[in-house]
Amino acid sequence: MEQRSFRLRELPSEERPRERMQQYGPESLSHAELLAILLRTGSSRESAVHLAQRILNECGGLRKLAESKWEELTHIHGIGPAKALQLQASIELGRRVARSNLPEMAKISCPQDAADLLMEDLRHHKEEHFVCLFMNSKNQVVGRQTLSIGSLNASIVHPREVFRAAIRRSSASILCAHNHPSGDPTPSPEDVQLTKRLGEAGKLIGIELLDHLVIGDNRFISLKEMGCL
Repeated sequence: MEQRSFRLRELPSEERPRERMQQYGPESLSHAELLAILLRTGSSRESAVHLAQRILNECGGLRKLAESKWEELTHIHGIGPAKALQLQASIELGRRVARSNLPEMAKISCPQDAADLLMEDLRHHKEEHFVCLFMNSKNQVVGRQTLSIGSLNASIVHPREVFRAAIRRSSASILCAHNHPSGDPTPSPEDVQLTKRLGEAGKLIGIELLDHLVIGDNRFISLKEMGCL
C-alpha cells in the first residue's frame, strides 16, 4: 500500500494531463493526452496516456480513430463498451461543432439596439442586475456578463471588475446596463457617478464605454444621451 501511494505521488507531469490542461490550456496537450482525459483511466498495466497513444497507433492516427466503428474500438485491448461509447460521443460532438454555423452577432449602433437586447431579461428582476456587453471593433456583441446582483435598490460594481472582464474578452468597447426594480429608469446620482468613473477608466486603458443604460419597465434611459459621457 505504501509503495502504491508513492508511485501515485511521483507520476511525471506527462502522466497528469488534467493538471496540465488546467494550468496551460487544452491547446498545449497532445492528441494522446486529450484522448486520455476522455478515457479517464488506463489499466493495471498502463496509464491512460499510454493507452491513448496505443489506441492512436493501432487505429492509424486521429482521423482513422474518428472513422472507427464502435465494434472496432471494443476490439482494442483496454477499450470496453463504455469507453468506446465515450470516444464515439466525443467525436460526434466534434463533428457537430465543425458543421455548426456561428450565430449572427448582434450589432449595437444606437441605445435602442442595446435596450432591445436586454429589456426582456432585465425589466422583471426584483434586484438590480448590472450587465456588460462586450463589443469588437465593429460594435458587434462578442460577449455578455452579469457582473453584479444587488439588493432591492442598489447594485455595486467597481470599474476594475468591468474592465477586467472586458480585457479578458479582448473587447474594443463595452456597453453597460442595469435595471431599476421600481420600473422607473430615472438615473440616480450614484448611476451618474458610476458612469463617469467607467468612462474615465475606459479612456485610460483604451476600451471605450459606449453607453450606460438604465432599464425600467418597458422604458430605458441612456446616460450618454443625457450627457454623462
